[in-house]
Amino acid sequence: MQFDRRQFVGALAATTSGLLASRYSGAAAAMGPADPPVRSGKPLLRLSLAGYSFHSRMVRRGTPEQIAQAEMTLEKFIAFCADQGLAATELTGYYFPKDITPEYLLSLRSLTHRLGLSISATAIGNDFCLAEGDARQKQLQECREWIDYAAIMGAPAIRIFAGQVPKGDSEEAAVARCASGINECLQYAAQKGVFLALENHGGITATPAQMLRIIEQVQTSPWFGVNFDSGNFQTDDPYADLKKIAPYAVNAQIKASVTIAGKKQPADFARITDILKEAGYRGFVALEYEEKEAPFEAIPRILDQLRPLVDA
Repeated sequence: MQFDRRQFVGALAATTSGLLASRYSGAAAAMGPADPPVRSGKPLLRLSLAGYSFHSRMVRRGTPEQIAQAEMTLEKFIAFCADQGLAATELTGYYFPKDITPEYLLSLRSLTHRLGLSISATAIGNDFCLAEGDARQKQLQECREWIDYAAIMGAPAIRIFAGQVPKGDSEEAAVARCASGINECLQYAAQKGVFLALENHGGITATPAQMLRIIEQVQTSPWFGVNFDSGNFQTDDPYADLKKIAPYAVNAQIKASVTIAGKKQPADFARITDILKEAGYRGFVALEYEEKEAPFEAIPRILDQLRPLVDA
């Protein structure tokens, strides 16, 4: 079932309550902005792990010498995912070498396949709110580069951010620029067969209403959707807010904690996975570990808690 985006956004603005579902014709969808993906079959959740989970042990965009000295590298991370019996691995873009070559990307593709893993996604730290100029063009170019990288690796999706409202600017203008940047990159992503998954990551995506204002201006494309991050809505009821973006999810992440009305507390994993299942989600769910306990000890324990809630 598809959801009528215009009714959805209107209902959210008027009542901030649930989702209005209705049949939406293919002809109408082709004319309008982005709509939730069409799904068939029962919900299917496959477990992955995000490279960011070892952010304290990895080097950001380092030289080969710096990376070799790090406690964790992408290659070691891939092997860790295999040792944990996961279905996939998420290779966060921050921890790739400073100089990325096709040969290096193919080596990661080869390694993951030989270890029986899919690459569930990759990620970049872009800001599409920037005003027109060299800095904005650099952000757009980096996104296109990572679309190429994802295609070479066989990664189906890239987690993208929206960004922050520049000082002295309006949120309305920032949203328009963000949507314009997504649309520009989306045309290229469609040519390469790579999904762009907009993450709820603070800034102009701090609430579902803000997310939907961006989605309202993104063109219809089977290559666009949302990266559902269970820990990033820091609102009075993040679980209710996650329900509002779940129908748009083409990639998903789960964190070990949530923040409710400013108070951090352990996440209800069953409730989060039920939200995805109720939305009919079929795809990868990557644990993104950000807690203080050492990741080598904590991650296996959390994965054991998640396994009974997912399919593979």
